[in-house]
Amino acid sequence: MWEKVGHLVQQPQGYKAFIPLPFPPQKFLTLAPNLERLHAEAMRLVGKLDGISQLLPDKDFFLLMFFRKEAASSSQIEGTQATMVDAIEAEMHPKVALEGDVNDIICYIRALNYGIKRFDTLPLSVRFLREIHDQLMQGARTSHYPYPGDIRYTQNWIGGTSPSNAKFVPPPPHEVSRALGDLEKFIHRKDDDFPPLI
Repeated sequence: MWEKVGHLVQQPQGYKAFIPLPFPPQKFLTLAPNLERLHAEAMRLVGKLDGISQLLPDKDFFLLMFFRKEAASSSQIEGTQATMVDAIEAEMHPKVALEGDVNDIICYIRALNYGIKRFDTLPLSVRFLREIHDQLMQGARTSHYPYPGDIRYTQNWIGGTSPSNAKFVPPPPHEVSRALGDLEKFIHRKDDDFPPLI
């Protein structure tokens, strides 16, 4: 599967890192019939959700709670044990010292709110993502990255104790800017034929 979107390249340090192909590919993406059906169903459900949202007595409150749930769920991917209720209680009593896990969720909520406000003045871009990353990592306990808001300067990996025995090694730092640039160009392309949810 990896060969369709990139390839493993031997690095000078001895491990192999995944290098994505330039994006979008020369032969542009086409949807298989089953994906077209799934996309149509997803669009229908988004329309249904939009209709239901018109019936909510307080959309802002719904979004507020949704953001807290999303923050708690996303933080749990990093091993955080705090819940949405913990985050709500922490926001109700901001003067109380926060446990590390709860603080991580509060940082996530702060970054999410910042991104929503910033979206009014800055389009989705690498700069936008860097600003949100900066907000997310300011004060987050789980942050091991010394330069919030910057594109990484060191190699990371998933699984194992080093890139040599890792399950997956993402692109090395010098490849990340190119890949993010490709993504940004794709997001702002003029081709309106591509399905919006894809």
